Amino acid sequence: MTGSSGRRTPSGSALGVLRRIAAERPAQVAGERCEMCAVPIADEHSHVVNMAGRQLMCVCRPCYLLFAEPGAELKYRAVPERYLSFPDFSLGPGRWDALEIPVGLAFFFRNSDQDRTVAFYPGPAGATESELPIDAWAAVLDDNAALATAVPDVEALLIRIPQSGPAGAECHLLPIDACYELVGRLRRRWRGFDGGQDARAELDDFFTRIERRSVAIPEGGAS
Repeated sequence: MTGSSGRRTPSGSALGVLRRIAAERPAQVAGERCEMCAVPIADEHSHVVNMAGRQLMCVCRPCYLLFAEPGAELKYRAVPERYLSFPDFSLGPGRWDALEIPVGLAFFFRNSDQDRTVAFYPGPAGATESELPIDAWAAVLDDNAALATAVPDVEALLIRIPQSGPAGAECHLLPIDACYELVGRLRRRWRGFDGGQDARAELDDFFTRIERRSVAIPEGGAS
């Protein structure tokens, strides 16, 4: 059959085939999928770290559990779900300045590939890596032995310095994905040089939530 434009249009059995293809086409699935097995996952889901690419992957619970064995040397590592706080955490005089972090907030984690601790702090462009002086961080760990419980690559130590100064600093151990979530939230709210009122409110809300989830670990205690 020829249409008014002179182009041929399908008819008969050909038209029936096209209709059947359209009817059998799978519907688009809304929401996220596991990046390993492709099953649908909820908005709240687990993560693993791809050690080769240093990438977070969204996964279903069964895939997560495959890589949750402590100490396993695998290509992928499950991000733990524990939250700890350290009520006895302290920063001696000059400790924060020696770390050369330009703002009052940063997270630290051990990078196995680089065999060193790395530091990131939030800003208008997202997470910025700081050239962390090794001796300065070693001094912080010497003063706070409980921090050594953090698992390399998948857990981070989040340190916040209040306006009153380093003497009132607080520290939490949390999953690495939570740190990147915080950086993303602050980036969306960031205004001006210091983030502005909205970013500070977002930060206060985040610390309130992790404080409720955290188990307090006194100096010398075990998780």
